[in-house]
Amino acid sequence: MAVVINEKKTINIPKKTIGIVAAVLLVLFVVANSVTIIDAGHTGVINTLGRVSENVLQEGLHLKIPFVQRIIKMDNRIVKLEVETEAFSKDLQTVETKLAINYRVSKDKSYAIYKNVGSDYETVLVTPAVNEVLKAITAKYTAEESVANRSLISQGLITELNNKLNKNGIYVEDVNIINFEFSEAYIAAIEEKQVAEQRLLKAKTEKEEAIVKAEAAAETLRIQSEAQAKANNVLNKSLNANLIEYEKIQKWDGKLPTVTDGSAIINFSDLLSDK
Repeated sequence: MAVVINEKKTINIPKKTIGIVAAVLLVLFVVANSVTIIDAGHTGVINTLGRVSENVLQEGLHLKIPFVQRIIKMDNRIVKLEVETEAFSKDLQTVETKLAINYRVSKDKSYAIYKNVGSDYETVLVTPAVNEVLKAITAKYTAEESVANRSLISQGLITELNNKLNKNGIYVEDVNIINFEFSEAYIAAIEEKQVAEQRLLKAKTEKEEAIVKAEAAAETLRIQSEAQAKANNVLNKSLNANLIEYEKIQKWDGKLPTVTDGSAIINFSDLLSDK
């Protein structure tokens, strides 16, 4: 065989050499299709001419029959799935919920999932299950209770999702409720209710403070009355006839009293002086 380099020079390559090169390339191609590498956290499902084997390949380097066997790599690590869905609460309020679901595929069931569902198991199994379970659980709570019971709803989602998906080899590890959203009318009603509750609480607090002040004033008056009564009692006990006469003498101005018999005034002072 001659290979033309330019118009002036021609290089002849033997047919044997071309055959050797072709054979080497073919061998390399066959070898490349005879091995497969399973990455960490994955398993390899063996598909032999359309037949799925129950024996999956674990992490590492493996041989396979070239052009006959096809290896489908399944991710068995924890995968995060975000789902946004709409549901109705117990009091018929529209609740738009955003969830983050962490799930994984069992290594032992990798072949079954691929055989029965295919590689798009997230769209076929996981997402519909999340929507169904969330709607069922949301219907058990009022809109207000949904906000107050996030942890209970999350735990309920984990339990119910595992009940539905474990038989297929899918395990839900965690569910996080990223957000609850309600209609503008409901939010306005909640704000009005909170304002009313705050006003009621303020009125109740003011009433309780007034009662406390009144009780304190009454207690103060009682204590003062008891103290005055005790002081009066002590004073009464300390009084006697001599003390009373002494107080009379201290307050007498030295003048005797005068009386009248209707026609004349009798002055006791004058009578005493005549004598």
